[in-house]
Amino acid sequence: MTWSSLADEAGRILEGNWSGGYTTPASGLYPHQWSWDSAFIAIGLRWLSASRARTELDSLFASQWADGRVPQIVYDPAREDDYQPGAAFWDSAAISGAPERPTTGLVQPPNHAVAAWLVHTADIEGSRQARFLERLYPKLVAWHQYLTMTRVSPGRTLAAIVHPWESGTDNSPLWDDALATLPKVARDIPRPDLEHAGADERPSQKEYGTYYWLAEAYRDQGCDHREGQWRFLFEDPSFNALWSASEHALARIATEIGRDPVPHHERARAVTSALDSLYDESLGVFVAWDAVRHAPVRKATVSGLIPLLLPGLTQADQLIRTLRGPTFLGDHALLVPSYDATAPDHDPTQYWRGPSWFNMTWMVIQGLRTHDQDALADSLTQHFCALALEHDFPEYVDPWTGAPHGARRFSWTAALALDLARTSPAG
Repeated sequence: MTWSSLADEAGRILEGNWSGGYTTPASGLYPHQWSWDSAFIAIGLRWLSASRARTELDSLFASQWADGRVPQIVYDPAREDDYQPGAAFWDSAAISGAPERPTTGLVQPPNHAVAAWLVHTADIEGSRQARFLERLYPKLVAWHQYLTMTRVSPGRTLAAIVHPWESGTDNSPLWDDALATLPKVARDIPRPDLEHAGADERPSQKEYGTYYWLAEAYRDQGCDHREGQWRFLFEDPSFNALWSASEHALARIATEIGRDPVPHHERARAVTSALDSLYDESLGVFVAWDAVRHAPVRKATVSGLIPLLLPGLTQADQLIRTLRGPTFLGDHALLVPSYDATAPDHDPTQYWRGPSWFNMTWMVIQGLRTHDQDALADSLTQHFCALALEHDFPEYVDPWTGAPHGARRFSWTAALALDLARTSPAG
């Protein structure tokens, strides 16, 4: 592998998946604009075209809801039949405060301010001339305010997700017990995703039945979980770690454009401090909190490592020991598994139940560099880039063999490989 060949091929993938205003995650399996995908993609795009990276984020925030939420998916109406549930399922135009373009009512992890700041730093003069941060800052503030006002339960500090899709780790074992208590839709569910990936690599039909039931219930409540007794509510460690990291980024953005950074520093500190309540000493990772049952979900997943992104994290040393140990990397893993490698139900090929995802490993690499663990970060970077290039930039891989799974020519894999190629000491 050469860094130049990696960058060239990653650039071709991002060009091929460019729709004219945003980048699709993968042209067949994922034909719309996904929220946290666009942020990861912008981080890589900044090395090809900072202007296009700015457009990537601008286009997403053009479909922000009036209450500040940034939707999980912004739909291309011309591709209605290519992904389910589609725009017709959500019928967002019927919900007060929804944007003109059809979207879901759900959200995804708030990594957008981090992306905005990195895009700005890649072309400071162009960003200033375009007034990129001035334009995006109030929208980012509104997005974070939505989390504070709508997703933080009384007496709590962390934001909660209301559907597994909001975590970005759709069928993680973290959600199993809660989903088992919910109904399932009785009708057949269309699965166009299975035309592009094997059924053994995707969530099961049974899982989709519960996902649909929960999504329908949320839609029918006007996309507000606070109406009635909501039955799925979790404080997810990676979601909240990204919120804190994005508040740190918002503080930098505020300083750059002459605004007050103090509220963002304060929110970042508060969220980071509140994450302490999710730390499981015996597992050595952060875990999810089931806010319906008022209990932790004591399972070790890659989500529990993402707080490594945060500077000054008191549990950083313990997390790094856990990362190096048999739960995750052990002696032979090439990238970070998504789920406890020692668990009896670990499956190295099944979506978020074991395989390594490139975006998660990228965040772990950033966290390792934050905490001066450059040797391990360099090793993961080499494996990341080699596997991406060798296997046509797959969606995810077997942690030990590197065998590819899911979609190929996947945009965030290409974008984050490009970012590592440009920022790695060896790049």
